[in-house]
Amino acid sequence: MKSIAMCFSLLPFPRCRIHSLANCWRESLYEFRSSSGSSCSNKILCSNNYELEGGYSSKRWTRRTINSKTGGNNESLTSNKSISHNIIPETGNDSGKLETTKARRTRKLSIRNNVVSINASTEVNTYNVERAEVETDQYYADLAKLATILCFDIETTGFSRERDRIIEVACQDLRGGENSTLQSLVNPERDVPNEQIHGISTHMVNRYDIPRMKDFIPVLLQYVRSRQLPGGVVVLVSHNGKSFDVPFLKSEFSRCSYEIPPDWLFADTLPLARIVVKNKGSKVPSRVSLQALREHYCIPSIGPAHRALSDVHSLALVLQRLTYDLKLPVSGLIQASFR
Repeated sequence: MKSIAMCFSLLPFPRCRIHSLANCWRESLYEFRSSSGSSCSNKILCSNNYELEGGYSSKRWTRRTINSKTGGNNESLTSNKSISHNIIPETGNDSGKLETTKARRTRKLSIRNNVVSINASTEVNTYNVERAEVETDQYYADLAKLATILCFDIETTGFSRERDRIIEVACQDLRGGENSTLQSLVNPERDVPNEQIHGISTHMVNRYDIPRMKDFIPVLLQYVRSRQLPGGVVVLVSHNGKSFDVPFLKSEFSRCSYEIPPDWLFADTLPLARIVVKNKGSKVPSRVSLQALREHYCIPSIGPAHRALSDVHSLALVLQRLTYDLKLPVSGLIQASFR
């Protein structure tokens, strides 16, 4: 046996010759035929070339084109994903496994979606908490330093903000100064049926020289910007504004394809007047209309009643008296404002 092994070791075989002989020139041929209505055959050809260089084997792979013929159409496929899909036999057990795999994937996807929704709700809650912490007394005090307080009033053709229109607008900046007041009639492009309330007739507003609402809104925006402090908010104050003036103004802006600026806030003096009535009892009148408050505070009327500019002048003085009685600073007025 030793002599046989020695003779075998002396044979002039190159190094790794046995390994090369076992693995040289392999060719594999796979044919699959489908019987689903059209003939389909896939041939996969690949060869492994081995050669000896310096006594060591080096492997080189050569990939050839895979021709797939289905119904007379020729396509070249080189994707391993497509090959593996064709090689897997369609048996009952395997289809069950595939269905199980799909079910697991669906379950994982639903679990992941639930996690994402939970995270999203957590972020929203966190944002609300942060916002609640930011809106402190100091926050409103900082807003008050750059706040612009404007009293405004409107006159309309009726009480329905869907059917009726604004026919007069007036504003006054409480800081005063040059150009601190704005007043204008507005052409409603319709008849005015309630002239007896404010004294504005149809022929006063249905004229070519009276701006329509879509022409007046840019003027109003420019006036507010001219009175606004840089980086500050604007607080527009009206009496019974939350129920009447502000919804009317928003409706007209929307009808004319304008948006209320995001730095505009609105305040209503009617709730403030009710608090004063509740606190002082019989010392103040039970009625809280603007005219009743003006008479209570002995404020003289400037101009005809129920005209926008006259009501704005009265409102500016009434607001000062209400905030004085309630010891309400500007920051408190901002805190009670709405959008």
